[in-house]
Amino acid sequence: MKSSVAKALFNSYSYLEYRKIVSDLLSEGKSTGDDQSEDLLHYTTLNEARLKRLDKTITVPEEISVKLKALEKEYIWLVIVEGWCGDAAQILPVINKMAAESNKIELKIVLRDSNDDLMNHFLTNGARAIPKLLVIDKQLGKVCSHWGPRPKGATDLIKNYKEQFGVVDEEAKSQLQLWYLHDKGLSVQNEIVDMMYAIKESVCL
Repeated sequence: MKSSVAKALFNSYSYLEYRKIVSDLLSEGKSTGDDQSEDLLHYTTLNEARLKRLDKTITVPEEISVKLKALEKEYIWLVIVEGWCGDAAQILPVINKMAAESNKIELKIVLRDSNDDLMNHFLTNGARAIPKLLVIDKQLGKVCSHWGPRPKGATDLIKNYKEQFGVVDEEAKSQLQLWYLHDKGLSVQNEIVDMMYAIKESVCL
């Protein structure tokens, strides 16, 4: 595990570097990841617009900011994403704003398809679901907690839709994007802060 984390960190990007990679690929008619298709390119285009909007509109409430600033240890937040992922586009700008609130948090980003070994340690129900936030104790170099791929409200929405209709189609994706729009990143922030304050060193991997 530790070697997977070290390798990923060595090949990681800052938020601005990640945004530039996605934008540059998009200008060439490409998306991130091993697979290339019209659908993935379409989703990447939509996500680029979402990222620009959320970078401007997402805010961190005072009570969340206070908790982030009060963290005692230093952490790296390593987020596994791809540019075509709709959930990542909604969540990554929120995580970036949170990390900027504290000098104890350093945000790093890696692409899923370039980090198979790491991703396979953090599957969700056997799937390589993203985004995935890994909380790394900076001193120990170990993963102490992880979160993702969605906040509970969004997870429940998709679960209930799939139970009712048997599939996650474009309507489900539209409902999911509306959920994120109305939530304004608050569920992500609350869940991640709660996780940070529940970390016990004994569980670091």
